[in-house]
Amino acid sequence: MAKLTITTFITLDGVMQAPGGREEDTSGGFQNGGWLVPHVDQVFGEFMTDVFSRVDAFLLGRGTYRIFESYWPKMTDPNDPVASKLNNLPKHVVSRTLDRTTWNNSVIVRNLADEIGAIKARYTGELQVHGSHGLCQSLINGGYVDEINTLVFPVAVGSGKRLFETGTTPTAFKLASSRTTQNGIVIATYQRTGAPTYGTFAAP
Repeated sequence: MAKLTITTFITLDGVMQAPGGREEDTSGGFQNGGWLVPHVDQVFGEFMTDVFSRVDAFLLGRGTYRIFESYWPKMTDPNDPVASKLNNLPKHVVSRTLDRTTWNNSVIVRNLADEIGAIKARYTGELQVHGSHGLCQSLINGGYVDEINTLVFPVAVGSGKRLFETGTTPTAFKLASSRTTQNGIVIATYQRTGAPTYGTFAAP
């Protein structure tokens, strides 16, 4: 059974929209795309290489799939640790509107709740989610996520799609590991533990 992981880049104010380019995702009038790029450093690259070394398959939302499909097939170096995995490994695309897929080894998932169990059972490594804002909401709220890697960048953009939107199902996590890069990226891995527990500070 695969471990379902989310790896996401977010700002200090929780936005995950369009980290890699000005025109990557302008939906909702978003004008601050590309906020990640000035902060990329060696430790960031090493962490992402390690993440992609563990992947067996990808689970992607329609929007992220289309962004990836327009870029990664052009990266043909077989030794590239990211491109080689994205271009060759299975990609499960969650969409009710996508007519067909053209990127190598891609299949459409029409009903996430009905199919997620079988997809996880097909693999033994990590089933990885990258980007895919709407899909992340469904996976977190459905209790399907085993682990989340957050890479928090030292910038706030004020508006945009957030990893945890209003209405997120209350969920508890434990911190499995963390580190900070030389450019101020805080990288943390959280494992889902179930429902939150609550308490009250004793009155003096």
